Amino acid sequence: MFTGIIEEVGTVQHIGGGSLAIAAETVLTDVHLGDSIAVNGICLTVTSFDRHHFTADVMPETVRRTSLAELKKGSPVNLERALSLSSRLGGHIVSGHIDGTGSIRSLEKEGNALLLKVAAEPAILRGIVEKGSVALDGISLTVATVTEDDFTVSLIPHTREVTNLREKKPGSILNIETDVIGKYVEKMMQGAYTQEGSKAVPEKSALTRAFLLENGF
Repeated sequence: MFTGIIEEVGTVQHIGGGSLAIAAETVLTDVHLGDSIAVNGICLTVTSFDRHHFTADVMPETVRRTSLAELKKGSPVNLERALSLSSRLGGHIVSGHIDGTGSIRSLEKEGNALLLKVAAEPAILRGIVEKGSVALDGISLTVATVTEDDFTVSLIPHTREVTNLREKKPGSILNIETDVIGKYVEKMMQGAYTQEGSKAVPEKSALTRAFLLENGF
């Protein structure tokens, strides 16, 4: 579990053959084999390390779902160690399980902020709500607006300075993780599943808008 508060920006040393090696400092101060480190928001397991690097295995499914294929030697990546029970939850609950990717449509200055607009698929946009939380490349951000085919977040200068967003431009690909609570609510709204032949079909949920209104929601 993570918070979306980036601890440092590491540098890709090697990627390929099912493994990823990253140069880092802060996240290595108390690292152990088997620890989880979020790399651009992707929860990866440390398989080896020394004082200046760590290595993680990368599954084909992870590559399919994320922007890992875009990385190369020298690419900057956002890093965050897994949350400890004594840590402050400064961002929001981030699992490190990427829902998919989106591409930057525009970067527009607004006073001291930067408006970052991201295009995404409907399946991802369904889980993004105005003033809700979203993790982009592992960064906990608040959604400013949502449309039918994109959403916008507002960045303070500090966020861009201490993350890999300083390297991003229109067309850049970002990993997206929507709010985990919303995903479970959506699943429960679908109701139970029944078996029809070889296919599992969702039953109509009893949790409807009418039910919620009748019970004071």
